[in-house]
Amino acid sequence: MRKGVKGALIGSVCAAVLGGGGYGAYNVLSALHGDDTPAVRTGPPTADEVKDTAGKFFAAWEKGQSVTAASYTNDSADAEPVLTSFSDVAHIKDVHITPGKATGATVPYSVKATVSYGGKSKPLAYKSRLTVVRGETTHRALVDWDPTVVHPELRRGDTLSTGEAASPPIEAVDRNGKVLTKDKYPSLGPILDELRSRYGDKTGGTPGVELVIQHASEESADTTLLTLAEGRAGKLQTTLDARVQAAAETAVTKYAESSVVAVKPSTGEVLAVANHREDGFNAAFLGELAPGSTMKIISAATLIDTGLTTATGPAPCPPTATWQSQTFSNLKGLQPDLKATLSDSFARSCNTAFVKYADSVQVDSLTKEAEDRFGLGKNNWKVGIPSFDGRVPASGGPDTAANLIGQGQVQMSPLNMASVAATAMTGTFRQPVLVPQKLDGRDLATAKGLSPATTGQLRAMMNRTATSGTAAGVMRGLSGSIGAKTGSAEVDGQSKSNSWFAGYRDDVAAAAMTQDGGHGIDAAGPIVASVLRIGG
Repeated sequence: MRKGVKGALIGSVCAAVLGGGGYGAYNVLSALHGDDTPAVRTGPPTADEVKDTAGKFFAAWEKGQSVTAASYTNDSADAEPVLTSFSDVAHIKDVHITPGKATGATVPYSVKATVSYGGKSKPLAYKSRLTVVRGETTHRALVDWDPTVVHPELRRGDTLSTGEAASPPIEAVDRNGKVLTKDKYPSLGPILDELRSRYGDKTGGTPGVELVIQHASEESADTTLLTLAEGRAGKLQTTLDARVQAAAETAVTKYAESSVVAVKPSTGEVLAVANHREDGFNAAFLGELAPGSTMKIISAATLIDTGLTTATGPAPCPPTATWQSQTFSNLKGLQPDLKATLSDSFARSCNTAFVKYADSVQVDSLTKEAEDRFGLGKNNWKVGIPSFDGRVPASGGPDTAANLIGQGQVQMSPLNMASVAATAMTGTFRQPVLVPQKLDGRDLATAKGLSPATTGQLRAMMNRTATSGTAAGVMRGLSGSIGAKTGSAEVDGQSKSNSWFAGYRDDVAAAAMTQDGGHGIDAAGPIVASVLRIGG
């Protein structure tokens, strides 16, 4: 290489490095492969790189230099608007960021700032963390971008905003007039936000000035982070029961990624809803997951209503069952019983007994039962906040069999399965409600429910399951009229199955789901039993 060419090359690269926010000076090209190929850093960032990158990102962020700060991340296009909303739309000023001791490439930090709007100011303080990674193409050490870097409650597509609140605040109260707050009942936080968004203007309150997270989904209510000027709250009546809600909150905290719902079978009123999840998602109402063997409540009703068998009729339990080239088996340790009745196979949760009926039911038999008898799958529930209404598609092929045991394409939420348990107990479908219908006069979903004969058989089978079947250990000690069904659902990519459990005690029905929770009695069962113990 000629001397002049080499000098020009180094000069141009240094100019490019300095033009990129002054970052990347580590690659000064002091080492060259051969005579003209610059060396690049590979592997995890060094401790010095982590400190340097985090420091430059924090410095730009503090100064409100959104474009520069975003350039130190590995996704500047996504980072820039969030950082811009922080300073320009959320009106957050005087930002001071204090980094903590790094653990590997992860740097914890605290943020202190001031939110000012309309002559009102309040301090803002919180903690978060970031991780520095090696850029895949630039090989620079860069902040691994995620909205939680800016605030721990931000998600993809969310932005921050300060101004007059979209809705007046509410004072939500339970069925007995007891005030419900997110401080006392943490998992109610997003639910109270949804209630405020939908009913704030119907309760007579006036809006205040707030710093909020505006969520990417238009169906999600704003999340308030800081109130600069108090609005006047209007009172909103809910169907919740503070005692049952407290029990639900305590129960889910014992198991990660858990959700539970309790309803009053005689009215459909929701007594409790609680989630214990890392992502803050209301999976209790919006979850869409295979319900496993809890689905056998609907499947058993289908077999009875279509005249294929009865609770005391045949439902043999072989070791395996094959349907359209797919072989199904039972849980490990379950002994076959070729003389089993439907009640026997239901109480023992025998999969093959239900799969064997796949060649007798119509492709849409289960779908019609779910829709017509249990009120599921029509997307017409009006609970008071967004909810998933269950999905039982008329899918052919191997899924005809898989759907019968709560796998295949069937999807439910704990709310759906709590309603199923309530319908099985009473024989009447009553659409769950969180807000009394009289508040807004909305039309509730209807279904014709179950015949007295089918109801009696389902109650007998669920009671047997709760007293001497797979749910007996969990339900032990509960008095009154009880019934239950256990379930576990295998999901691709998970090391353990999801734990499901649905049950009732007197005039309370509940269902829970724990992702990666194992069998129904391992996690979801104890959650439901704890709620029924208080509510029943």
